[in-house]
Amino acid sequence: MMPRRPLAAALSFALALTACSKKTDEAGGSSLPSGPVAPVPPPAGKSWVEVTSMTPEGGVRIGNPNAAVKFVEYASLTCPHCRDFTKEAAEPLQQKYIATGKVSWEYRPFILNSLDVAAFLLARCRGAEPFFKLAEQTYGAQETWVGQYMQLTPDQQAQLQATDPSQLFKKIAAASGLDAFFRARGLSSAQQDKCLGDTAAAQALADNTNKATNEQAVTGTPTFFINGTKAEDLHLWTDVDKRLGQLTGS
Repeated sequence: MMPRRPLAAALSFALALTACSKKTDEAGGSSLPSGPVAPVPPPAGKSWVEVTSMTPEGGVRIGNPNAAVKFVEYASLTCPHCRDFTKEAAEPLQQKYIATGKVSWEYRPFILNSLDVAAFLLARCRGAEPFFKLAEQTYGAQETWVGQYMQLTPDQQAQLQATDPSQLFKKIAAASGLDAFFRARGLSSAQQDKCLGDTAAAQALADNTNKATNEQAVTGTPTFFINGTKAEDLHLWTDVDKRLGQLTGS
């Protein structure tokens, strides 16, 4: 698991990326199903894997919003462990569990550094529908854009630190190559500028991360919750698959 850097550091433009950490229990979790869960028909003409929405907690959900099992992942786009989980989990989680209507998957951003902010603002820029596919692709190229960002010289870092907040994440995207990466996936420069210049959205990411830390004891990524309770013993897709299978009878 990748540990969280202080949010003040992330939004005061700290450039260092962190290594990786460990997982307690959120009060008020809803009850888990006591037996096999019946499949739920999707909306007419759709599959549940095509149903996406933004959540009040600042995340993005795929699947039946009223699913019996609500799987929440706190994650960071710069986190190698999150990348590895998505690589293994994305397809089977969607096809085996989400498509049945039994399980929903919510991705909640947990900001570890300033590059995380730029990456998530771009991945979410076109809304919920393309988010999960874009997140998979962003993870797939993680070594490239994170590696490019880490090659900044001390002078370049100093220049970024002096950047006006309204322009900061645009410059981070350019310095990492994220701007070109997302342009190649249909996100225009004008769209990027609007999303990356949204300082209120960046602050909301910081606020939600602080809330997760203070109220749910989330300290690193990925951290998983099932129906509101932190799953202390889940770290890999094999663990998650086994647990979801037990809960849904799948």
